Amino acid sequence: MQHDDRAPFTRRGALAAGLALPFLNLRAWAGTVDEARILQSGILGHVVGYSLYLPPGYRGDSRRYPVLYLLHGAGDGQPADWFRMAGIDILLDRMIAEGRMPPCIAVAPDGRRPGGDGRATYFLDDADGGYRWRSMFLEEFVPRIEATHQAVGTAGMRALLGLSMGGHAAILNQLQRPDLFAGAAALSAALRTPAQLAAMEPQAFDLRFAGAYGPGLLGEARLNAAWRMSDIVAVAARTDPKPFRRVPRLYLDLASGDPFFEGNAAAHVALDGAGILHRFQVREGSHDWIFWRAALPDALDHVGRIFTRSYGE
Repeated sequence: MQHDDRAPFTRRGALAAGLALPFLNLRAWAGTVDEARILQSGILGHVVGYSLYLPPGYRGDSRRYPVLYLLHGAGDGQPADWFRMAGIDILLDRMIAEGRMPPCIAVAPDGRRPGGDGRATYFLDDADGGYRWRSMFLEEFVPRIEATHQAVGTAGMRALLGLSMGGHAAILNQLQRPDLFAGAAALSAALRTPAQLAAMEPQAFDLRFAGAYGPGLLGEARLNAAWRMSDIVAVAARTDPKPFRRVPRLYLDLASGDPFFEGNAAAHVALDGAGILHRFQVREGSHDWIFWRAALPDALDHVGRIFTRSYGE
């Protein structure tokens, strides 16, 4: 995944990028961002870093808020990308001010392995159980984040937003745990077809999937039980459609020039075939921050509708 300049994406930078908030006093209406939070994980045996957005007015009242979990991309992806590269705090400030989204907390956990291990986690548990990122997220991270901060703490007030690798995880967690998350949005989800996975160069495969599916696998040996547990097409076929029939809880958006277009299209067809109501959008662009910044407002609109519906139920 290609990232552009790594300099902090400040509010001034966001304004220059066209994310200006007209008729809005930023000092009077601005959330706060902390990129250096940590949580001790007993499952992983080390601290897990995360970046945190708290909405305007958070520190001045005792109300409880919905929580949006932000899942970053692979490669050099990290939690702070959501704020430095995407300016999501600026967008949240604006959408909250405009009434498009209820005030919410946004949390971006670190999906990387410790100690400079460059293998992607894909936000999954390793096939051999040696590193259990997903178990940590579901069993430790979500409950402790919501106990620590002023969160509503119910499934209806909890959503996922992911890009690339994180987009895959957002879709997977929504399908497998509709009891835990009210909805999910995925930008350019890193979904590969079986043929694409089997054809990957060994080094590229091991860098991305040696943990999740097993190291040193070649060709169709990669299409094993661990892969079937996280392949969106396979997961959709065995997902109970009842929780997804009333409203579109899933939102998929990607560029026409995205290398994962074929995998996303296959997921869309599989979701349709399984009777899982969802939104699927394609627009011009590539797998890059130019596309993600342009696509982010619509994804947040989807999240805003999820939270607004849940408030009314």
